[in-house]
Amino acid sequence: MSSITYSDKIPNNVNLSEDRTLQRALEQWQPNYLKWWGDMGPDDSQNFDVYLRTAISVDPQGWAQFGHVKMPDYRWGIFLNPAEKDRKIHFGDHKGEDAWQDVPGEYRANLRRIIVTQGDTEPASVEQQRHLGLTCPSQYDLRNLFQVNVEEGRHLWAMVYLLHKYFGRDGREEGEALLERRSGQEDNPRILQAFNEETPDWLSFFMFTYFTDRDGKFQLCALAESSFDPLARTTKFMLTEEAHHMFVGESGISRVIQRTCQAMNELKTDDVTKLRAAGVIDLPTLQRYLNFHFSVTIDLFGADESSNAATFYNTGLKGRYEEGKRMDDHQLKGGTYKVLNAVGGQLIEKEVPMLNALNEVLRDDYIKDSIGGVERWNKVIEKAGIPFRLKTPHKAFHRNIGALAQVKVSPDGRVLSEAEWKANVDNWLPSETDRAFVGSLMGRVVEAGKFANWIAPPMMGINRQSADFEYVRFN
Repeated sequence: MSSITYSDKIPNNVNLSEDRTLQRALEQWQPNYLKWWGDMGPDDSQNFDVYLRTAISVDPQGWAQFGHVKMPDYRWGIFLNPAEKDRKIHFGDHKGEDAWQDVPGEYRANLRRIIVTQGDTEPASVEQQRHLGLTCPSQYDLRNLFQVNVEEGRHLWAMVYLLHKYFGRDGREEGEALLERRSGQEDNPRILQAFNEETPDWLSFFMFTYFTDRDGKFQLCALAESSFDPLARTTKFMLTEEAHHMFVGESGISRVIQRTCQAMNELKTDDVTKLRAAGVIDLPTLQRYLNFHFSVTIDLFGADESSNAATFYNTGLKGRYEEGKRMDDHQLKGGTYKVLNAVGGQLIEKEVPMLNALNEVLRDDYIKDSIGGVERWNKVIEKAGIPFRLKTPHKAFHRNIGALAQVKVSPDGRVLSEAEWKANVDNWLPSETDRAFVGSLMGRVVEAGKFANWIAPPMMGINRQSADFEYVRFN
C-alpha cells in the first residue's frame, strides 16, 4: 500500500481505479479544485517553476522527491498510511473492538462535521497567504511558502476523498462547499475564526506557520487515534508533511531574531526607533505578534468545557494527543481536570469531569509544545548577549471562546478593567503602527542567494542546496 500510482489522473495509493464511481466523482471535483487554485492560490505565480517536494510513497524513508514543477501541475493526490493489521479501537466506549473500515450510521453526522472542519482549514490558509509571494524576502522563503501552499492543497484532497468515499451525496456536497467558502468573506466565511484573519506580511506568516500549523499538528494527532481507520491513516500521512510547515515558522522567526540581534549589537542600542530606522523588526514588536498569534490559535481548540469533546472521545471519533502513551484506562469516566474560570475579578481553577475538559487537555499539551520553540528563540537572543526574553502570554489573555472570553486579562495573567485593557492593549497586541511598519519592510527580493535586510539567511538550504540555488525560476 505504500507505492503511489502516478499513471492515474489522480495519483493515489487507495486503488482508486477499482472504484469507478468514486473515481468519476473525484475527477469531476478536480477541475473545480484547479479553478479554485487558479482563482485563490498564490498570486501571479502560475507559470513559475518551483523547487518542490512531491510525495512518491508513504514509506517514512524516502517518501518524497524534489524537482522544479509548475504549481498548477503539482501531483496532488490521495495517500493513506499503510493499514495496521487487526487494528483495535484503543479508547472510549468501543475500546477493544475492531477499528471501523466504514462509518457507523449513528456517528455519521459527527464524523462528517469533524472531517469538514479539518478540511476547511486547508484551503483557508492558502487563501490567507495568497498575496505573500509578491513581498517575499528571498527565493528560499518564496519556495517554502509555495511548498506549504501545495501541501495544504493536498490535505484538502485528503479530506475530500474521505467525504466522497464514505458520505455519499452529502459528502460530495460538502466537497463542493469547501471550494465555495472564502477566508474573511462576510457572507460565506471559513468555519473557524483564525482562518478568517488576514496574513498580511511575512512576520504574520512565520507566526502562523509556527503557532497555527502547530494546532494542525495537535488536531491531526488526535484524529490519527480515530476508530475510523481511513481517517486515522489519512491524518498520519498528513502529519509527515505538516512538520515542514512548523519548521518554516520556527526557523523563519529565528532568522528574524538573529538579524535584529545583529543590528542591536552593531548599533549598540535597544532603542525601537533606531532599530526601525535601520530596517529591522524590534523584539517588543515580535512579542506583540507572538501574543496575537498564540492567543488566536489557542481559541481553535474550542471551549474549555465541551460536551462535544466528551461525545467525540466516548464514541471513538477523536482521541487525545499521543493517546497510546498515556497511562490510564482510556475511558476517563471518573477522571477530573482543572479548567480556569473568572469569578469576581479573579481567575479560579475548578475541577470538571475529564471527558468534558478534553479540549483543555489538548490545549495544554499544545501550550507546552509551543513554549519549547519560544525557548529556542530565546537561545538565539541569549547567544547574542541581549537581556530580553520572549514569552507566551497567559492562556486567559485575549480569548474569544469559552468562559475566558468574558474577561480582559493581561499577558501575565491579571484580570483587568475595560479601561486598563484599553490603556495597554497597544503594548500587548500589534497596533496599526506596528503593522504599518512591518508592512513597510515587505519589499520583494528574488535574486538567488539574496535576502531582505530584516531577516538572516538560513543555516542550510532545502534538500541541502547551496545558498544561491535557484529555488524559483521566473519564466
